Amino acid sequence: MSSYCDFAPGHPVHAHYHAHEYGFPQREERELFERLLLEINQAGLSWETILRKRKGFRSAYDGFDVDAVAAYGDAEIARLLADPGIIRNRLKVLAAIHNAQVIQRLRQSHGSFAAWLDAQHPLPKAEWVKLFKKTFRFTGGEITGEFLMSLGYLPGAHREDCPVHARLVKLTPAWMVG
Repeated sequence: MSSYCDFAPGHPVHAHYHAHEYGFPQREERELFERLLLEINQAGLSWETILRKRKGFRSAYDGFDVDAVAAYGDAEIARLLADPGIIRNRLKVLAAIHNAQVIQRLRQSHGSFAAWLDAQHPLPKAEWVKLFKKTFRFTGGEITGEFLMSLGYLPGAHREDCPVHARLVKLTPAWMVG
């Protein structure tokens, strides 16, 4: 079975993400929100499509500022649905706004999105999926699993023989501690 580690190194679109982001722990709210938004938008599409449109997403969604996106109304929704630089899917746009509002509530209840994730850890993937489906919109098993793997909450981002794996292990991602 082919792995991301087989084709991403040296690839013009995937290489940087594979070597510097995928599986690496993140704490910054914008980074977490970006990853969630990108994973949701990837549903039904290739990850390469999403990486190619990443700058467009960043621009369209105010640099992944949770408070700005949480306040979006009809005018912003119309703007997003007309923006060819992103995935123009109404359900995904509405999920981004809803999920930003959820993250605002997680700040109030846990201090931050990262603290909420930490408070749930460790959970098996199936329990994470149930929790995400209950908490967020447009977060099925694949989206939730990839989101958590991409942030180091679940193992499997890199094969053990991938050079990136050795760098990642030195950072002691959450899956190693749980």
